[in-house]
Amino acid sequence: MKTWILGLDTSNYKTSAALYCPEYGTWRACGKLLDVPQGTLGLRQSDALFQHVKQLSARVREVCDELDGAIGAVGVSTRPRDLEDSYMPCFLAGQCVGESIAAALGVPVYGFSHQQGHLAAAALSAGRLDLLKQPFYAWHLSGGTTELLRVEPAEDRIIRAWILGGTGDISAGQLIDRLGVRLGMAFPAGPFVEQAALDASGEDWFPVRLDGLTFSFSGVQNQYEARLNKGADAGSVCRFVLLTVGQTILRATRRARGENDFPVLISGGVSVCSLVQELFAKESNVIFAQNGLGGDNAVGTAVLASMRLR
Repeated sequence: MKTWILGLDTSNYKTSAALYCPEYGTWRACGKLLDVPQGTLGLRQSDALFQHVKQLSARVREVCDELDGAIGAVGVSTRPRDLEDSYMPCFLAGQCVGESIAAALGVPVYGFSHQQGHLAAAALSAGRLDLLKQPFYAWHLSGGTTELLRVEPAEDRIIRAWILGGTGDISAGQLIDRLGVRLGMAFPAGPFVEQAALDASGEDWFPVRLDGLTFSFSGVQNQYEARLNKGADAGSVCRFVLLTVGQTILRATRRARGENDFPVLISGGVSVCSLVQELFAKESNVIFAQNGLGGDNAVGTAVLASMRLR
């Protein structure tokens, strides 16, 4: 009989549940984006938590439909980052449900950070779970985070991450979402901004200043606002912003690696953008999340729980 690990993740964007079978390396995942009113840039934490409470049970039922085996453990994201002061109320929904399911089944429950889950899911999706047992660099590119990390194995946490660089102000996802909402697109706007960019042409981008491995994206918002005010078409502005984000991440990556070929794992919702991925095509040992596991999902928490169980 197969043993599955149940994973839960309740971020500020999406309600997610997943099953992972370590014996076969297979997984099932389902999720539902939170409903965000048109023209707004996300939800208040109280509203996000309420939506998770309403829809998490349906995600668990969906992923466990026709379950062919038993659940051996539960993994759940309990905080944004693996830091003592990292906290967001929306993760309480998944933590509460996960602990309740584990208690009812008499199996262990393990808590991890949302960021740890992203890294584990990305490694699994690319067939590189071996990365979690060695040091590597990682980018977490999302609506709330744009961070360059150094990641190392950790006995008590499976992996531990240190911030090396990233944005000093708004994240890449926030920049893209602000542009999308400015153009009347739905939130989160990433897929719509990318499609508009792919329908346009042009290779210009804004050379964001790197202060070591840290940079600021607020100036890019001023740049795209100026272009829109001068009558530039939406597609070309979207392309300009995505290329700027990609080039900034690429330049910081090269600076961090220097002359070495240290592995770099890139995850988070922004990582699925094809324009960003294309910029790294000639870079060696750079791994992007695959198979739909770039954005928020619960697969990573299930993977980490299976490793902790062993």
